[in-house]
Formats: sequence, structure tokens, C-alpha cells
Amino acid sequence: MKPISLYIHIPFCKSKCYYCDFNSFSGLENLIDEYFEALNKELTSYIDQLKGYTVKSVFFGGGTPSYVKADYICNFLKACKENLDFDSNAEITIEANPGTLDEGKLIKYHNAGINRLSIGLQACQNHLLNEIGRIHVLEDFDRNLNLARKCGFNNISADLIFGLPGQSFNEWAETLDYVIEKKLEHISCYSLMIEEGTVLEKKISEGIIEPVDEELDRRMYHYAVEKLKQNDYVHYEISNFAFKGRESRHNIAYWILQDYIGFGAGAHSYFQKRRFNNIYDVKNYISSLKGKLEIIENVCEIDKKTEISEYIILGLRMINGINLKQLEEIYDFNIYKEHGERIKKLMERGLLDIRNNYMMLTSKGLDLANQVMVEFI
Repeated sequence: MKPISLYIHIPFCKSKCYYCDFNSFSGLENLIDEYFEALNKELTSYIDQLKGYTVKSVFFGGGTPSYVKADYICNFLKACKENLDFDSNAEITIEANPGTLDEGKLIKYHNAGINRLSIGLQACQNHLLNEIGRIHVLEDFDRNLNLARKCGFNNISADLIFGLPGQSFNEWAETLDYVIEKKLEHISCYSLMIEEGTVLEKKISEGIIEPVDEELDRRMYHYAVEKLKQNDYVHYEISNFAFKGRESRHNIAYWILQDYIGFGAGAHSYFQKRRFNNIYDVKNYISSLKGKLEIIENVCEIDKKTEISEYIILGLRMINGINLKQLEEIYDFNIYKEHGERIKKLMERGLLDIRNNYMMLTSKGLDLANQVMVEFI
């Protein structure tokens, strides 16, 4: 049986955060019921194609999946389990925002087989949360975390953002101290990206707020790497840290080019050497599935050359890097023959290292990852 991962996109939010450019919306609550009916129709369309595959991981992302009633999530997961072959040890994650969880939801999630929570904390200072349009305060996170532990969740991740406008180095250090003290199994640390069309981008362009300078951003990142390592977290991907054995299996599936199917409006898939996405508009997604119309767009056939390039680029996101022997065995591809000069120059610049037949980014290379990866496109 071949491994497959499922991503289920839930585009509904109570309100949209100022930095967010994901396919998520507030004010569409009237569409929730129809949306989940559409998800079930999309699932039905994949049942025959997924014979011979075993589901290794599921990720409910968004948007804010925890914003909708738990029954919607649990019933769709139940439909997936009834129609597809599931690994008995499948990792099943739901993204949640503090303030949208309660004991009733958590009990239902746990009983349905959801075994991992990814909670968007971002920062532990309430004034910073307010500045980026978050709907919660730190006390909400603390309360939700305690409830989750009480309900039996023993695999919990927190998302953090550094480089926030107005965020001091000490505030970032305080946030890290807070999550370390809580002994969360997994921590994601993302550098703030100013995305076009967001409220944050508008405020910066109008001079209302100032972006954090790059030197402080990098200092925050390097501090997180060292601080989390000192507290027994394994740095396994550029932005991700976990206790040993608690790495996100779903995200790793993306980075090792394992097949995955995305369900929902705007969800992306990589399946049988093709990349594609569903239409983004929520209403069109619903109406197209009602009318049995095509919802897939931007289909890209992945040839061998592109696949090798993606294998290298995605693999370099992992701290342990790429197994060069495995690369040659899978693709009959000698990386030195094709990229020898590039590799030499990147190593001379201190961006790449090769040890025990693994090629990986150095500490400096992690800061300049995009410069490295573009060399292998």
C-alpha cells in the first residue's frame, strides 16, 4: 500500500488576522453547512483513485477549523475513515486558534481520533496579539492548553511568529520561555512575512507601523534555534522544532515528495506526478461540486527533471538534508555531475555542507536558504 496524506481546508474565520493571505474569510458562516456537503462530494470523487493507498496523516487547516462546530470536523473525518484505508497509527491534526476551543469540542475531537493539536499562539504579549489582529489573549491559550491536556491530548504544537512590528528581542525571548515551560511537544517559529494585500502590508506602506529590521529578525531566529536545542527540542526543519519522535509527520510528507490530496476551496495536491489546486472561491467550489463541474485547476505534470529539482529543494528544508546515495538510487541521478560547480561555490560561501553522504544547509545557509535553493531549480 502506498502512503498518502490528506489536507482538509476549512476557510472560515471569526476575523482575519492582519498578516494573513491564506484563502480564509470571515462573514461566510451561512455557507458552512453547504461547504461540508461539498467536501463530502469531493471525497466521494477520490474513493476509487485512492484504492491501494494508506492514509498516513490528516491535517485540518485553514482558516480556523476549530471555529466551526466540532460535529462538522468529526463527521467528515469519520467519512474519510469509512471510505479510505487508514494506517492504525495515522497522525491526525487540527489547527486551532485560542478562544475557539472548549471542552466539548476537544472531547469530540479526541473521541473522533484526532491525536494532534496545532494551536496558533504567535506571541505571549497581549499588546502584540492585538497589533496583528488576533482574536485571543494569552490567557485564552493557557486555558485551552490546560483543557486539551485534561481531554487527553499529548501531542500539541504551537505556532509562533518573530519579527513582529514593535516586538522587542526580550519579548521574543519571553514567548520562547513561556512555550518551553509548557513542555509543548512541537514548536514552529516563523519569521513574519509581509504579504501583499494584507492589512499589515497596508499599514507598513502608509507608514503607520515599521517592520522589524533584518538584523533583529535573524538574531531572534538564531536565539530560538539555540534556546530550543538547549531544552531538548530537535531542530528538524528550517522553522520547526520538536521533542524526539514528535516531528510533524504530515509536514515531512510534503518535504519528502510523498503524495497528498487537498480537499476544499483552494487546497493544493501532489498526486501521481501532478501538482494542482482546487478553485479558490468558496461559493464557486460549492456550486461546482453541486453541479458536478470540474474544481481542479493549474494542473502541472511533473517530469523527472522537475521532480529531482523539487526533491533537492524540499529536502534541503530538512536540517539533516538530503541523502545523496538515496537520491542516486531513486532517480539514477548523480548530483555532482549535474550540479558539481554550483555545490562547490555554495560550499565555498559557507552555505552548504556535505557529511556522511548527506548534503545540508549550514547555519548561514539557513539564513539564506532561498539563495541556495534557487541554484537547483
